[in-house]
Parts: sequence; structure tokens; C-alpha cells
Amino acid sequence: MGEHKVTFCTICEATCGLVAEVASNRILQLAPDEHHVVSRGYACAKGLHQHEITHSQDRIKRPLKRIGNGFVPISWQQAFREIGGKLRALMEEHGPHTVASYLGNPISFNFFAPIFAAGFSEGIGTRNFFQTGSQDCNNKFAVAQRMYGFPFLQTFPDVDRTRCLIVVGSNPVVSRMSFIHLPHPAERLSAIERRGGRVVFVDPRRHESSKVFGEHVFIRPDTDVFFYLAFLNVVLSRGAYDEERIGRYMRGFDTLRRVAEPWTPERCASVTGIPAAVLHDLVRSYVEADGAAIFCSTGVNQGSSGTLAFWLQETINAVTGNLDRLGGTLVGRGMIADLPRRLRKLGKTMGTGRSRIGDLPSCVDSLPAGILADEILTGGEGQVRALIVLAGNPLLSIPNGGGKLERALRSLELLVSIDILRNETGNLAHYVLPGLHALERPNLPFVFQSIMGATPVPFFQYTDAVVLPDGEQKDEVEILIELARAAKIPLFRSKAFQKIMESWIDARRLPGIGAKVGFSQERMADFVLRATGTGSVNELRRLPHGILRTPPEGGDFLGRRVVTDDGKVDLAPDDIVELAKGMERRFAWELEHRHDVKLIGRREPLSHNSWMHNTERFARAGRSTNCLYVNPEDARSRGFAEGDVVRVKTDAGAVDAPVRITPDMMAGAAALPHGWGHEAADGLHIARRAPGVNKNLLVRTGPDALEPLSGMAHFNGLLVTLERVSSSE
Repeated sequence: MGEHKVTFCTICEATCGLVAEVASNRILQLAPDEHHVVSRGYACAKGLHQHEITHSQDRIKRPLKRIGNGFVPISWQQAFREIGGKLRALMEEHGPHTVASYLGNPISFNFFAPIFAAGFSEGIGTRNFFQTGSQDCNNKFAVAQRMYGFPFLQTFPDVDRTRCLIVVGSNPVVSRMSFIHLPHPAERLSAIERRGGRVVFVDPRRHESSKVFGEHVFIRPDTDVFFYLAFLNVVLSRGAYDEERIGRYMRGFDTLRRVAEPWTPERCASVTGIPAAVLHDLVRSYVEADGAAIFCSTGVNQGSSGTLAFWLQETINAVTGNLDRLGGTLVGRGMIADLPRRLRKLGKTMGTGRSRIGDLPSCVDSLPAGILADEILTGGEGQVRALIVLAGNPLLSIPNGGGKLERALRSLELLVSIDILRNETGNLAHYVLPGLHALERPNLPFVFQSIMGATPVPFFQYTDAVVLPDGEQKDEVEILIELARAAKIPLFRSKAFQKIMESWIDARRLPGIGAKVGFSQERMADFVLRATGTGSVNELRRLPHGILRTPPEGGDFLGRRVVTDDGKVDLAPDDIVELAKGMERRFAWELEHRHDVKLIGRREPLSHNSWMHNTERFARAGRSTNCLYVNPEDARSRGFAEGDVVRVKTDAGAVDAPVRITPDMMAGAAALPHGWGHEAADGLHIARRAPGVNKNLLVRTGPDALEPLSGMAHFNGLLVTLERVSSSE
């Protein structure tokens, strides 16, 4: 029996409480924390097995340098000296934009690392900062910036009080609902029905959530924007909008009405596959409910019109009077009072930079990852020649266009991977620097809960490291500080701040007192807690299961916390309305291709993007590859049998995968899980045994392939051809 330590999971927004059993600096098992103030004994399979990564035999424990086709261990001093020297030389010869950074998903859920990653790029003076948001959520930030005045003013459904919830492109039982802190998703969403309400899932696949509770409505992939247009059209034609509320708190309603006017449910049914009677019934339930919400997630975000679709969703919730009301949609309060207004006054909103390739706008201070390959391969002033990847695997995670990104990464003069394992991107790196697993560092809830307050039940928590690193691994924040020192760049463009951080790190070497006063994440967390009036590390240690914060009240956002220039919600931002003018052309394209197959992604219960595949739990599932899921009708018409290997082809690339035939897929829709493609991963001994194929090879790269306002890549609803390669017999 080991010591029990309370902590929480940082894999996703659910942030479930955990209890670790620890002996000899090793986690024996993880269990749900029954006393956590919100999750109350809930945790998913991924969270309960993440310690298999912490203690993986593949952990990198010393800095590695590429020599020929292999890697040799080197000291941290050598790594910082050589990488810093190369960065400085490239910047002096080619300018600051020659250096790019990429922030991956695992570290994005850390409180401090994303801030320092952005500060590192700001210190360099490069516009080329990339992150995962342009793969899964930047459309929401772009819309919030335009409608509410700040990207982090994100709405979420008041799930514990709503009487009608319509969920589009989300599978809460598996994904826990992105942006919203929602442990116990099945229990809390099915409770809507138990109290007499209605839950409806709109999705091309009858997924795990819709099999447990609620109703399911099939929709043709990547036609969500027409579903929303038809929904809004019916709301307005029924007069089911709050005219007084609109006049007081919003502007642009007449323009919004004109946008929706042509899109009747009867017309849109021809491309969405949703009968007009079904759409009318959904609107009726929504507008008659005493509190209703429409919610969408990555299934919508990753389509070709994610920004338009999310904008329409927000306008529906707003004009019907459901925005900023209990039972409808809410905007939470973070730990820093009135932060959006303060940052807006400082000009810190979406960023003002634009890309060299395609002249695309920055979104939450980062450029679209879908142009990374072009920024590297296209010559001229500002060409990217060096890339720092922080806890990411862009080779598998971003649009790869048939291998274009791999060619780009191989051409770099400097590629540095800061990670806990040597993944496919790390295999191509010149240096691999070992960081920490989340359970090896202190933690605060990350930005969506702590800064945005996107949680129906607000809470806060601090956790110490569960175990200590068993090698020379360093915290990623410290690595960035030391790289900045070696490259002679000031973090956040502040020489004073850089000097303070360097001195703080150096203070650890002071005899006798270094351990008490030197740099640590614990001391950084304590500073943040005290500065924001949240408490202190010692105070929160005495409440290890978390503390509840003031619950949402509703009625405290409109007219009070909207930070547009006039304080009103903009229902019709000019550039979004301009984008909507292209819907007639898009509608004609959908009609032309309505009988062709479209491909969507799929999140799997035991994996998380590409970085949870290297666990024994995943291997025990017995899968060696991802599979292509198709409807029986599509299989019959093409002569496919269960297990046949099929070539899936787009205009960007092709992959081969075995077929699984299921009525859970809508006819005309196919699904291929993402995150696979580990055949070259000799640093991931478990994942390599089950390589699968990389779905993102089918996704186009380059500026013409991206949504123009948010830079979102088009992952869902890809037009594909399917051809049998070999028979299962």
C-alpha cells in the first residue's frame, strides 16, 4: 500500500479530480477522487491510465542531439548553448520571422506553459507562433471577438438547469464537451430528460452519447451552416425573438434577418438531409422551453464553415433571450476580475499580425497551423528556417497534404522538440529536450476554467506534483527561459522580466537557501493565487479536493461585461456577414455533390489525438489500426465487405484502411479516427505496434484551404472517393 496523493487530470477541460497511489516515486494507480467538489468520483479511462505515460519506458530523460540518423545524449548546457547560438545566428542573418514556435495540445492544459510559449515568440519578435487552436476551436474565438469584443468571452450551456439542449457535432460521453468543464457528462445531460426536458444530438454518426440518452438526428457532414440558417429562419418567421432585449443589448438584428431570410427548412433539407418537419419540431421545442441552448463542438468547428455556423448558433441563443439567463447560455467569470476589458484597453485581443503566406489574420495571437508547411517551403524574406515544437506532434496533428509537412520539417535548419517522448515530429528533430509529465509538476486549472470561467459549477484547485522526474527532465517554462537566455532574447520583449526569471533560476544554487527561494512552479502558482485574491498555495493545500466559487447568476453579462466599443452584442459583424454571402455558391456545390461520400473524423474512448496511443491500456484494446466506418448502403453499392481494405482518396492525398460496416453512420458519410499513423515512431514502442494511418494526410494545406477569418483547417466533411484495394477473404 502506497501513499495517497490528491491531484486532478489535465487531459481535457473536464479536469476531473484524481487520487494517486504512490510508492517509491512511482504511481501505482490512479482512481477518481470521490470528494472532488465537482467531479465527485468521476474520471474517464484516459485520465485513469495517464500514469502509463508518466512511467513509460520511452520517456526521454536527457537532452538528445541528432548525429547522422540517430540520437546521442548531451548535457543541458550543451543543448542550450547550441540551440541558442543557432537561433541567434538565424535571427541575425534572416530576421526574427525566420523562427517559428508550435504549441501542442498536452501542454496547452498547463496553466503557465502557454503563456511563456507566447512570451518566447514575442521576445523573438516573430509573427510565426502556431498552436492547435486552428485545428479545433479558433472559429469560436474569432466569433466571440467580433460579437462580444474579446475572444475569451465564451458562452456555455447551463446544463444543470436547461430544459432543451440541442448538441451539434459533439459526443459528450467520449469528449466531455470542449470549452465547458463537464465531468459526469452522461449523468448531468440525461438529467435534462429526467426533469422533463429534451436533449437532441445532430450528427452524421449515431455516437456513444446518443445511445445512452437523448434523441439523434442525422445530418450530412459539413452542412451544419445550413442547419443553423434554417433554424434561425424558423425562429424569426415564428416571431420567437425578444425584441425588447435585442433593442437594449444588441445591434445588427435587421442585417441578421436578411441573412437568414432565404434559408427555409424546406430548402435546406435538400443538402442537410434533415426533413423540414423535423427542423420545425426542434425549433418548437427550443423556443417553448423555459431555458434552452444550442451547443456545438469540433464536429462543427472543423467543417468548412465553422465560423459562420458558430456565429449563427450564438445569434440564435442571443435573439431568443437565452443568452445570459439561467437555463440558457452563460458567460462565466474568471479568477481575474474584468480581465477582457482590461486587456482590450491594452490592445490585447486577437493580435494584429498577419501571415506572410496568404495574408491570413492572427487568431488569439497565433497564425493558422495549416500554412506552416508553406511558411517553411516558400523562399523569400521571412521564410521559416527554425521551429520550436513544445509538446506537440504537428506531423500527425495538422493538415499534412499528402506528406507536404514532412518534406517541410526535413528541410529546416533547426527543429527542436520539447516533449516527454520522441514522437514522429521528434524523430525529425535536431534536438529533443525532455519536459515534464503533468503529474510531475504543480498545477492550477488551465485557462478555460481559471481565466474564462467556462464551467457551470465554478471551482478552483491547486495540486502539488504527484511524483518527481526520475531523470534530468526540466519544466517547460524553465526550458523556455533558458533558451531565451542562450539566444539573447527577452521573454515578452522585457529585458527586466527576463533578468528576473534568470536570477530566480540561478538563485536555486545559493547555499542553504536556494531550495527555499529559487524558481519553481509552486512559487509561480503562489504568486498568481495571491495576486488574484484566490488564496495561496498553502491555503489550497488544506483544501485538496478543490473549492467552490460563486455560482453563475445569469443577467450579469449583457449590458455589463460585453466589451465591444458600444457595449452591445454585434449580431452582424461586417466580415462575417460578407462571408455569409458565399452561401449561395456553397449551397449549389452541396447540391451537386449530394450523392458523393463525405469523410468525418472520430474521437475514440481510449485514445486522445495522437499522444495517448503509447499506453498499455490502448494496446490491450487489441486494435492494430484505425478503421473506415461506412453505412451498409454505401458498402453494398460499392461491393465492400467487412474487413476489406479500402483506399480513401481526396484531392490532397490517399490512405488505405480496413472497412467496418455500421448503421450508426449516415448514408453518404464515412468516419476515420484521427491521431493514428505511427509506422515511423521508433521512439514509441507501443504505438508503433498499432500504427494505423494518418487521416490528416487527406487534409489540404495552404491558405486557400483554410477558413479565412479564423484560419481553421477543413478536417470534417471531406469529399472522398472509396476504392477497394484488397478483400478480407
